[in-house]
Amino acid sequence: MSVRDANPVDALKPKRVAIVIANPAVSTTTRWPVGFWWSELTHPWFAFTERGYAVEIFSPDGGKCEADALSDPRDPSGYSETDLISLGFLSSPKLAALVDNTRPVAEIEVESFDAIVVAGGQAPMFTYEHATGLQRTFVAFHEAGKVAAALCHGTALLRYAQRADGSLLVAGKTVTGFANVEEDFADKATWEIGALERGKHLMPWRIEDELKALGANYIHAGLWRGFAVRDGNLITGQQNFSGAETARVVCEALGG
Repeated sequence: MSVRDANPVDALKPKRVAIVIANPAVSTTTRWPVGFWWSELTHPWFAFTERGYAVEIFSPDGGKCEADALSDPRDPSGYSETDLISLGFLSSPKLAALVDNTRPVAEIEVESFDAIVVAGGQAPMFTYEHATGLQRTFVAFHEAGKVAAALCHGTALLRYAQRADGSLLVAGKTVTGFANVEEDFADKATWEIGALERGKHLMPWRIEDELKALGANYIHAGLWRGFAVRDGNLITGQQNFSGAETARVVCEALGG
């Protein structure tokens, strides 16, 4: 049975998408507070809602979530100051409040949604090993023929997601995620401002290396280029500039 047969398109019923963002955590490498990345929530949100999809926000534990500071377009660093979509989301009290009251992943009813999208940020690299409920839910979407998507460091989930028989979901799949060239860039930038000892890494492990080691066909489009890839009903996006691309591929998989 094809993915389309398993998840038929119904033009009279809006698609429903569950977006998962990470709960707050503390980096084991820098001791900084870490969280989700704004554009990886807001850009897919905008793309989906513009098409009339119904979108709900979840997190592994539920409750208030915090974003990585550099992803906030209002941050003094100016790193994300051109992200007008996130700025618009944050400027709406109604939308901004959604991040303060996320529902726990345990409340996701797979049969009630057409797709799950797992956003990144730094926190997933330190927390998704233990987010077993999210791992099971992600696999349940995939096994039900529904769209299962992850982007940037949210693809850390694929290091742990296993089918019922114990096999890794990512084995043999063509995927992308935060690339080594991007990790190198981030490491060096942090060294140069003296926020990290030279030679040390921001992340405790690397998406590209690990997914390759697990038998995935890992690909990327180059440094900071928006990119997403689909393998059946598994969709992955490369990094924080890939939210729109990931959403576009999800929409294509759902029939528009």
